Amino acid sequence: MATTNMLWKSAKILSIPVPIASNGRWGRIGCTFRIHQFEGSFFSNSLRSNCSSSSAISVWKGKEYLILSDEELMRQCEMDTFKASGPGGQHRNKRESAVRLKHIPTGITAQAVEDRSQHKNRASALARLRAQLALKVRNPVNLEDYSPPPELLQILPLKSTIRPPGCGPQIGPNNSKFLPGMQSLLDLIYTLDGSISDTAKYIGLTTGAVSRLILSDDSLRMAVNDIRISKGMKPLK
Repeated sequence: MATTNMLWKSAKILSIPVPIASNGRWGRIGCTFRIHQFEGSFFSNSLRSNCSSSSAISVWKGKEYLILSDEELMRQCEMDTFKASGPGGQHRNKRESAVRLKHIPTGITAQAVEDRSQHKNRASALARLRAQLALKVRNPVNLEDYSPPPELLQILPLKSTIRPPGCGPQIGPNNSKFLPGMQSLLDLIYTLDGSISDTAKYIGLTTGAVSRLILSDDSLRMAVNDIRISKGMKPLK
Protein backbone atom coordinates (compact mmCIF):
# COMPACT_ATOMS: atom_id res chain seq x y z
CA MET A 1 0.00 0.00 0.00
CA ALA A 2 2.86 2.35 0.88
CA THR A 3 4.54 1.61 -2.44
CA THR A 4 1.30 2.36 -4.30
CA ASN A 5 0.91 5.71 -2.53
CA MET A 6 4.51 6.67 -3.35
CA LEU A 7 3.98 5.86 -7.03
CA TRP A 8 0.76 7.89 -7.09
CA LYS A 9 2.48 10.92 -5.50
CA SER A 10 5.39 10.63 -7.91
CA ALA A 11 3.00 10.52 -10.83
CA LYS A 12 1.35 13.72 -9.61
CA ILE A 13 4.70 15.50 -9.35
CA LEU A 14 6.06 14.31 -12.70
CA SER A 15 2.71 14.35 -14.56
CA ILE A 16 3.21 10.72 -15.54
CA PRO A 17 0.03 8.98 -16.77
CA VAL A 18 -1.38 6.70 -14.10
CA PRO A 19 -4.17 4.13 -14.48
CA ILE A 20 -7.61 5.35 -13.46
CA ALA A 21 -9.74 2.57 -14.92
CA SER A 22 -9.49 -1.03 -16.09
CA ASN A 23 -10.98 -0.48 -19.55
CA GLY A 24 -7.78 0.47 -21.33
CA ARG A 25 -7.95 4.20 -20.54
CA TRP A 26 -5.30 6.11 -18.69
CA GLY A 27 -5.44 9.46 -16.96
CA ARG A 28 -3.01 12.18 -15.98
CA ILE A 29 -3.28 14.68 -13.18
CA GLY A 30 -4.22 18.14 -14.50
CA CYS A 31 -4.95 16.96 -18.03
CA THR A 32 -7.04 14.41 -19.83
CA PHE A 33 -5.01 11.91 -21.79
CA ARG A 34 -6.47 8.90 -23.51
CA ILE A 35 -4.64 6.05 -25.18
CA HIS A 36 -7.02 3.90 -27.15
CA GLN A 37 -6.51 0.16 -27.12
CA PHE A 38 -6.56 -1.52 -30.53
CA GLU A 39 -6.17 -5.25 -31.07
CA GLY A 40 -4.46 -5.70 -27.72
CA SER A 41 -1.77 -3.07 -28.32
CA PHE A 42 -1.28 0.58 -27.43
CA PHE A 43 -0.29 3.04 -30.17
CA SER A 44 1.41 6.33 -29.38
CA ASN A 45 -0.26 8.03 -32.31
CA SER A 46 -3.62 7.49 -30.62
CA LEU A 47 -2.67 9.86 -27.82
CA ARG A 48 -5.33 12.50 -27.33
CA SER A 49 -4.89 15.57 -25.13
CA ASN A 50 -7.09 18.49 -24.13
CA CYS A 51 -4.59 20.08 -21.76
CA SER A 52 -4.54 23.45 -23.56
CA SER A 53 -7.22 26.03 -22.84
CA SER A 54 -10.20 26.33 -25.16
CA SER A 55 -9.05 29.81 -26.18
CA ALA A 56 -5.65 28.63 -27.41
CA ILE A 57 -5.21 28.81 -31.17
CA SER A 58 -2.73 27.40 -33.63
CA VAL A 59 -0.75 30.00 -35.56
CA TRP A 60 0.86 28.22 -38.47
CA LYS A 61 -1.24 25.58 -40.23
CA GLY A 62 -4.64 27.16 -40.59
CA LYS A 63 -4.59 27.46 -44.38
CA GLU A 64 -3.46 23.86 -44.75
CA TYR A 65 -6.42 22.56 -42.76
CA LEU A 66 -8.97 24.27 -45.01
CA ILE A 67 -7.62 22.86 -48.26
CA LEU A 68 -7.68 19.26 -47.03
CA SER A 69 -10.21 16.91 -48.57
CA ASP A 70 -12.97 15.55 -46.33
CA GLU A 71 -11.12 12.25 -46.02
CA GLU A 72 -7.83 13.93 -45.12
CA LEU A 73 -9.49 16.18 -42.56
CA MET A 74 -11.32 13.21 -41.03
CA ARG A 75 -7.99 11.44 -40.53
CA GLN A 76 -6.98 14.33 -38.29
CA CYS A 77 -10.11 13.95 -36.18
CA GLU A 78 -11.40 11.80 -33.38
CA MET A 79 -15.06 10.93 -33.92
CA ASP A 80 -17.55 10.05 -31.23
CA THR A 81 -21.12 8.94 -31.80
CA PHE A 82 -23.88 9.28 -29.24
CA LYS A 83 -27.64 9.29 -28.83
CA ALA A 84 -29.08 12.75 -29.27
CA SER A 85 -31.58 13.93 -26.70
CA GLY A 86 -34.61 16.11 -27.21
CA PRO A 87 -37.40 16.15 -29.80
CA GLY A 88 -37.01 14.60 -33.21
CA GLY A 89 -39.21 11.55 -33.54
CA GLN A 90 -39.48 8.17 -31.88
CA HIS A 91 -36.40 6.78 -33.63
CA ARG A 92 -34.02 9.61 -32.79
CA ASN A 93 -32.75 8.24 -29.49
CA LYS A 94 -32.66 4.56 -30.46
CA ARG A 95 -29.43 4.79 -32.45
CA GLU A 96 -26.15 6.58 -31.87
CA SER A 97 -26.57 8.74 -34.96
CA ALA A 98 -25.31 12.02 -33.48
CA VAL A 99 -21.67 12.81 -34.33
CA ARG A 100 -19.03 14.82 -32.53
CA LEU A 101 -15.67 15.53 -34.17
CA LYS A 102 -12.53 16.70 -32.39
CA HIS A 103 -9.72 18.03 -34.55
CA ILE A 104 -6.66 16.64 -32.80
CA PRO A 105 -4.03 19.21 -33.92
CA THR A 106 -6.09 22.18 -32.65
CA GLY A 107 -8.54 20.68 -30.14
CA ILE A 108 -11.45 22.36 -31.95
CA THR A 109 -14.73 20.41 -31.84
CA ALA A 110 -17.93 20.39 -33.89
CA GLN A 111 -21.03 18.23 -33.74
CA ALA A 112 -24.28 17.48 -35.54
CA VAL A 113 -27.34 15.85 -34.00
CA GLU A 114 -30.26 16.89 -36.16
CA ASP A 115 -30.48 13.96 -38.58
CA ARG A 116 -31.31 10.29 -38.00
CA SER A 117 -28.53 9.36 -40.42
CA GLN A 118 -25.08 9.14 -38.88
CA HIS A 119 -23.58 9.66 -42.35
CA LYS A 120 -25.44 12.96 -42.82
CA ASN A 121 -24.58 14.11 -39.32
CA ARG A 122 -20.92 13.38 -39.96
CA ALA A 123 -20.99 15.51 -43.12
CA SER A 124 -22.69 18.35 -41.24
CA ALA A 125 -20.21 18.15 -38.36
CA LEU A 126 -17.30 18.19 -40.81
CA ALA A 127 -18.67 21.31 -42.53
CA ARG A 128 -19.05 23.01 -39.15
CA LEU A 129 -15.53 21.99 -38.20
CA ARG A 130 -14.18 23.67 -41.33
CA ALA A 131 -16.01 26.86 -40.37
CA GLN A 132 -14.58 26.72 -36.85
CA LEU A 133 -11.06 26.21 -38.20
CA ALA A 134 -11.46 29.30 -40.38
CA LEU A 135 -12.74 31.32 -37.44
CA LYS A 136 -10.32 30.18 -34.76
CA VAL A 137 -7.01 29.23 -36.38
CA ARG A 138 -4.79 32.16 -37.28
CA ASN A 139 -1.94 32.37 -39.78
CA PRO A 140 1.04 34.76 -39.61
CA VAL A 141 0.86 37.86 -41.81
CA ASN A 142 3.89 39.85 -42.98
CA LEU A 143 2.74 43.46 -43.20
CA GLU A 144 5.97 44.76 -44.77
CA ASP A 145 5.23 43.30 -48.19
CA TYR A 146 1.58 42.40 -47.70
CA SER A 147 -0.45 41.42 -50.73
CA PRO A 148 -3.99 40.14 -50.16
CA PRO A 149 -4.23 36.45 -51.11
CA PRO A 150 -6.66 35.44 -53.91
CA GLU A 151 -9.15 33.94 -51.43
CA LEU A 152 -9.43 37.29 -49.64
CA LEU A 153 -9.80 39.25 -52.88
CA GLN A 154 -12.76 37.05 -53.81
CA ILE A 155 -14.82 38.08 -50.79
CA LEU A 156 -14.11 41.81 -51.14
CA PRO A 157 -16.81 44.03 -52.67
CA LEU A 158 -16.22 45.29 -56.22
CA LYS A 159 -15.48 48.80 -54.92
CA SER A 160 -12.15 47.63 -53.45
CA THR A 161 -9.31 49.50 -55.18
CA ILE A 162 -7.02 46.47 -55.08
CA ARG A 163 -9.51 43.96 -56.46
CA PRO A 164 -8.44 42.95 -60.00
CA PRO A 165 -11.10 43.07 -62.76
CA GLY A 166 -10.77 39.36 -63.52
CA CYS A 167 -11.49 38.30 -59.95
CA GLY A 168 -15.13 37.55 -60.72
CA PRO A 169 -18.21 38.34 -58.64
CA GLN A 170 -17.96 38.80 -54.91
CA ILE A 171 -18.29 35.56 -52.94
CA GLY A 172 -20.80 35.75 -50.09
CA PRO A 173 -21.12 33.89 -46.75
CA ASN A 174 -23.38 31.19 -48.25
CA ASN A 175 -20.60 30.04 -50.58
CA SER A 176 -18.17 27.42 -49.20
CA LYS A 177 -15.30 29.40 -50.78
CA PHE A 178 -16.08 32.23 -48.36
CA LEU A 179 -14.31 30.36 -45.52
CA PRO A 180 -10.70 30.74 -46.78
CA GLY A 181 -11.32 34.42 -47.53
CA MET A 182 -12.86 34.94 -44.11
CA GLN A 183 -9.87 33.29 -42.48
CA SER A 184 -7.44 35.53 -44.40
CA LEU A 185 -9.42 38.62 -43.38
CA LEU A 186 -9.34 37.56 -39.74
CA ASP A 187 -5.59 36.92 -40.00
CA LEU A 188 -5.07 40.50 -41.18
CA ILE A 189 -7.38 41.99 -38.53
CA TYR A 190 -5.66 39.95 -35.81
CA THR A 191 -2.22 41.13 -36.99
CA LEU A 192 -3.46 44.74 -36.97
CA ASP A 193 -4.70 44.37 -33.37
CA GLY A 194 -8.36 44.56 -34.35
CA SER A 195 -8.16 47.93 -36.11
CA ILE A 196 -10.83 48.20 -38.82
CA SER A 197 -9.41 51.45 -40.19
CA ASP A 198 -5.94 49.94 -40.63
CA THR A 199 -7.45 46.84 -42.21
CA ALA A 200 -9.34 49.03 -44.69
CA LYS A 201 -6.08 50.58 -45.91
CA TYR A 202 -4.58 47.18 -46.70
CA ILE A 203 -7.56 45.93 -48.71
CA GLY A 204 -8.51 49.10 -50.56
CA LEU A 205 -11.82 49.83 -48.88
CA THR A 206 -13.31 52.48 -46.64
CA THR A 207 -13.72 51.73 -42.96
CA GLY A 208 -17.48 51.61 -43.44
CA ALA A 209 -17.19 49.08 -46.28
CA VAL A 210 -15.00 46.80 -44.16
CA SER A 211 -17.48 47.04 -41.29
CA ARG A 212 -20.35 46.11 -43.62
CA LEU A 213 -18.37 43.12 -44.91
CA ILE A 214 -17.75 41.93 -41.37
CA LEU A 215 -21.36 42.44 -40.32
CA SER A 216 -22.62 40.46 -43.32
CA ASP A 217 -21.91 37.22 -41.45
CA ASP A 218 -22.69 36.66 -37.77
CA SER A 219 -19.82 34.21 -37.23
CA LEU A 220 -17.32 36.61 -38.79
CA ARG A 221 -18.69 39.49 -36.72
CA MET A 222 -18.35 37.53 -33.48
CA ALA A 223 -14.80 36.42 -34.35
CA VAL A 224 -13.76 40.01 -35.11
CA ASN A 225 -15.35 41.22 -31.89
CA ASP A 226 -13.49 38.57 -29.92
CA ILE A 227 -10.25 39.93 -31.37
CA ARG A 228 -11.21 43.55 -30.67
CA ILE A 229 -12.31 42.84 -27.11
CA SER A 230 -9.05 40.97 -26.43
CA LYS A 231 -7.21 44.14 -27.56
CA GLY A 232 -9.31 46.39 -25.34
CA MET A 233 -11.41 47.76 -28.23
CA LYS A 234 -15.14 48.19 -28.53
CA PRO A 235 -17.05 45.46 -30.44
CA LEU A 236 -18.71 46.19 -33.75
CA LYS A 237 -22.50 46.37 -33.73
